[in-house]
Amino acid sequence: MDLGIDFGTTRTVVACADRGNHPVVSFTDAAGDSIAWIPTVVAERAGSLRFGFEAMAVAGDPSWTFVRSFKRLLSNPRIRPEDPVAIGSSAVPLGRVVGGFVEHIRDALRTRSNVRGSLAGAPLLRAAVAVPANAHGAQRLITLDAFRQAGLEVVAMLNEPSAAGFEYTHRHRDTLSAKRDAVVVYDLGGGTFDSSVVRMSGRHHEVLATAGVARLGGDDFDGVLADLVLGRLGIARAAVPERSMADLLDQCRAAKESLNPSSRKIAIEIDASIAGHSPSEVTLAVGDFYDACAPLVERTIEAMLPIMTRLDDEESLSEIAGVYVVGGASELPVVPRALRQRFGRRVHRSPYPSAAVAIGLSIAAHAAAGFEIVDRYSRVFGVFRERENGQEITCDPIFTPETRLPGSGESLVCTRRYRAAHNLGHFRFFECGGLEADGRPRGDMAVHSDVYFPFSDQARAASNLASMDVERTDVGPEIVEHYSLDDAGIVSVLIRDVDSGYEQSYRLGRA
Repeated sequence: MDLGIDFGTTRTVVACADRGNHPVVSFTDAAGDSIAWIPTVVAERAGSLRFGFEAMAVAGDPSWTFVRSFKRLLSNPRIRPEDPVAIGSSAVPLGRVVGGFVEHIRDALRTRSNVRGSLAGAPLLRAAVAVPANAHGAQRLITLDAFRQAGLEVVAMLNEPSAAGFEYTHRHRDTLSAKRDAVVVYDLGGGTFDSSVVRMSGRHHEVLATAGVARLGGDDFDGVLADLVLGRLGIARAAVPERSMADLLDQCRAAKESLNPSSRKIAIEIDASIAGHSPSEVTLAVGDFYDACAPLVERTIEAMLPIMTRLDDEESLSEIAGVYVVGGASELPVVPRALRQRFGRRVHRSPYPSAAVAIGLSIAAHAAAGFEIVDRYSRVFGVFRERENGQEITCDPIFTPETRLPGSGESLVCTRRYRAAHNLGHFRFFECGGLEADGRPRGDMAVHSDVYFPFSDQARAASNLASMDVERTDVGPEIVEHYSLDDAGIVSVLIRDVDSGYEQSYRLGRA
């Protein structure tokens, strides 16, 4: 059975390929109820970790620390799998947290899902997985390693809006034509916002451009509602105990998710630890909440505009079949309302916004479906180089958002070849959101571990290259840099001294 697994910030959704259909997998929770997701949560007590359903089972026990949205830690551009993160009273490597949750996904599929019978004889689970379109190399690598180490065969790793594009074609093929073959996917999830322009020709998809905001999603809308409640009470966030704040955010999340276009009031129960006396209730007008959310929605629209310049002239407008709205946070009525005000009737909302990515992934995983995609590297990867005898530093971009990702199992290789002019090479690899007109990096930047490569015999014999002085040489060895980009958007680097045969390799996102 081919699976699509959307590892989400608040909920993880799984879909499967079943005789041409792609139903969402359901799970039995601790109360015996059937739900269509796995809660993306972790609980900790005395160094012991529980995930998903098992964490939810102890959510009300004060001896356990309950943590939601831990996936947001992956959006930190400087994070590494071995970096410790605070989970309750423990400092746990991030890779262990993500890996433990993926193992819970695997076990939940085999023991408490409605497809467990079909998976009983499968030694490995085949799945396509996704990451945010603007995910940096470390996030992609940590995610990919977690699934593989949990014993899942990852047949594809897609950008989330690219996967949602498959779901659009599967469900709305009749809206596409030779003249209107492009869709703008608007994906607002629990923790991130992504948008892609996808050209669709039959079962062939090509991503033309991608944009997004790494830390903007449903969690932020929950925080807006919580701040309105606290503002009504005249209480600052800093004065609220951590556990009480987490409970308030949970209430706000539930209240937000229950809103519909006809809702007029929001009622939130206030715990005594917040109010300072017996529990009470705060009632807010829905319109006030929507007004407070408007800047967040506007940020998503502003992030889309660079990839939607084609909509600015009427001739190109005919190419756009529509704006496709997906992601759990997009269910908030104010979101499609704001998009329709901006883009008119071309806004189409997925009937299953929380599951659109998982459904698209299951289509991608199922080879018989015949879908294929040409995706793009959504960021800039490059290296800082010295020039003018070390007086200036310049940015050398290797892969850019215009770079097409290679096909499954393939790699795209970029090579730099030169004669070394110094005794030591200092390579400072980086990722960023884009480049300014003058070549300077812009947007959130991840600067990876410095790599020191010896160009001289003396440097190769040194015990600490980082402390060695860089000096010019008359004739240095021939150096070749190989940059390899795989189908998951992960970069590997090989630096080789052709004269001596000495070489070093480095994988982006791993120290």
